[in-house]
Amino acid sequence: MDRMTDAPADAVRLGSDVLLESPRLRGARVGVVCNHASVDRTFRHIVDRLMEAPGVHVAAIFGPQHGFQSDLQDNMVETPHRADAARKVPVYSLYSDTREPTAEMLHEIDLLVIDLQDIGARIYTYIYTMANCLRAAARHGVPVIVCDRPNPIGGIQVEGAVLSAGFESFVGQFPIPMRHGMTIGELSALFNEHGALGASLEIAPMEGWQRRLYADQTGLPWVMPSPNMPTLDTAIVFPGTVLFEGTLLSEGRGTTRPFELVGAPGIDADAFAAAMNALKLPGVYFRPAVFQPAFQKHAQQTCGGCQIHVTDRDDFRPVVTGVALISMFRRFDPVGFAWRPPPYEYEHHRPPIDILAGSDALRAHIESGTPLEDLAEHWREGEEMFKRLRVPHLLY
Repeated sequence: MDRMTDAPADAVRLGSDVLLESPRLRGARVGVVCNHASVDRTFRHIVDRLMEAPGVHVAAIFGPQHGFQSDLQDNMVETPHRADAARKVPVYSLYSDTREPTAEMLHEIDLLVIDLQDIGARIYTYIYTMANCLRAAARHGVPVIVCDRPNPIGGIQVEGAVLSAGFESFVGQFPIPMRHGMTIGELSALFNEHGALGASLEIAPMEGWQRRLYADQTGLPWVMPSPNMPTLDTAIVFPGTVLFEGTLLSEGRGTTRPFELVGAPGIDADAFAAAMNALKLPGVYFRPAVFQPAFQKHAQQTCGGCQIHVTDRDDFRPVVTGVALISMFRRFDPVGFAWRPPPYEYEHHRPPIDILAGSDALRAHIESGTPLEDLAEHWREGEEMFKRLRVPHLLY
């Protein structure tokens, strides 16, 4: 059982609430980096709130991966630039032929506001869309305000290998662990300083958020941050099972429980789940599951595997669990198991698993059968260094 206690329902106020109550934006032509999840506790969208604010002119909207409206469910599908018919504002895609705002896109903008919901994992592309915006804004002399939002899986636990130099990509630009335990506002300051992005950056902080809080303890509504992040349960397991994207195993895309259901054709679900439960990993139970993805890998094929049920999120280690699952699938089907070939997220040469893991070490460890305990110990030094590095940028 989860040992955390709930916070009062009205305890957390978003950075966008704090910003809009200030006079900071009056008289400004504003560009907004946002998507469908950029809402307040009453489900009002940041763009509509800005358009209603006195003296504020919304000049442009910028959408991350999946689009401003998150209407493209599949990953690695680019979105086009377009116009928002209802709001009469141009919408620029930052997951298209360009992944950072151009001089032309920023020409009529005095200030860039970023309001995106991160989910707490290094490879989630929204934080790199933010970094690209900081980089472009610095180049073109546009100040940036990042509206802070909760890390939905808490701000305490840090887990996984730190990204190694030479393995940077659109799903990993900076040396942070897979589970970083920071908010998007805190990350913006970290990236701006240690990534030498040089932006004129302000952070609109939250009020009332505490690092121990998960999304369901904030009183804020859960709106899917992206199409394959349907629930908080998904976000909790994601820092581990996202590694399945680097394999030919199904990570459950094409089901109603992506990243919680994992499997592959020909796997005996009962035997597999029993083997996983025998590992006695903390805070998790593996229920045998058979499923057919509607799209993506193994579409319309019967896959055997398991559903991941987190029984204690304080103790649960998502990255260790994800690696254990991949290793077990490899053991169950050593002939059929395979790493996914490139390209992946604009990287055309390196294996996707290396891009996701942040180096080639994880792939080598799995192939050599390195014990889980040794693998987790291999990450320890990087985790501790990152914990110290992030301290000056923690706002809560």
